[in-house]
Amino acid sequence: MGYRVAVVGATGAVGREMLKTLYERNFPATEVIALASGRSTGMEISYGPKQVLTVKNLETFDFTGTDIGLFSPGAAVSAIHAPRAAAQGCIVIDNTSQFRMDPDVPLVVPEVNPHHLKQFAKRGIIANPNCSTIQMVVALKPLHDAFGIKRVVVSTYQSTSGGGKEAMDELFAHTRSSFVHEKSPPQIFTKEIAFNCIPHIDKFMDDGSTKEEWKMVVETHKILDPAIKVFATCVRVPVFIGHGEAVTVEFENPITAGQARATLRAAPGVEVVDVREDGGYMTPLECAGEDPVYVSRIRKDPTVDHGISFWCVSDNLRKGAALNAVQIAETLIAQGMIVQKAA
Repeated sequence: MGYRVAVVGATGAVGREMLKTLYERNFPATEVIALASGRSTGMEISYGPKQVLTVKNLETFDFTGTDIGLFSPGAAVSAIHAPRAAAQGCIVIDNTSQFRMDPDVPLVVPEVNPHHLKQFAKRGIIANPNCSTIQMVVALKPLHDAFGIKRVVVSTYQSTSGGGKEAMDELFAHTRSSFVHEKSPPQIFTKEIAFNCIPHIDKFMDDGSTKEEWKMVVETHKILDPAIKVFATCVRVPVFIGHGEAVTVEFENPITAGQARATLRAAPGVEVVDVREDGGYMTPLECAGEDPVYVSRIRKDPTVDHGISFWCVSDNLRKGAALNAVQIAETLIAQGMIVQKAA
């Protein structure tokens, strides 16, 4: 049994990672179709070490007969083409922000809330959460189940790949310019990104928070529990791939660092690397290309009655985007929720 899969936005960083992830996980696809804008039509893109796909035009593509569409073309493009694909019988898994807070669209992390997938039939669309939210809720879910979370304070250290290829290129350009004493004014970022940290991701909102910070709050509520209080500060750092997060959690019930460590070790999608010595923790550089959410620096927070702090890192292009989308498709198949159309 195999499925016809379309990857929309295939020439972008996340689209390429989706193709790579499908191949590496031996996804049961009889056909994989690469779709992008008209200007990319005819480009060739690798699928595995031997197969090359020719990019087709998204605007004229007929999704009839396509089982699954993995979308990452930007929110404005998804707004037009995701509903069109769904109307033609394709199950859409959308990585953009377009549908995340739509009450009729489930927002899913398979390790956290796979039961929400049953809601997808209303629109035929499933939303992938924001990358920073995904890695945090993967770590929070087992702790919430065991001890009950009241409040989360998180500071993120987010790589430039979260802003796309152009943002990564700007980090490279700014780094090079600093060594050759050339001027390279910011284009993507609001400040120079090389050797710097920018406490500003996405647009500012009326309350002074940024939209990235708002996403972490409302998405955690939708995915995990609306009763959890969340406060986020999101920072862009001069790293190419891999997000870091410093997370402090207040619980309803007593918890020790040892209990938190044991709970996280048993959790799906989590790897604990927590040795209290030099180098006994994971960094964004080390998690690039890896699937898990890595948790380190687990310790008691003595400022509240039942508090734990930890550090987590994850590859934002994989678990934060492509891998999560592919895992959603795999879960749909495992639960018998896809009616196969491919021959």
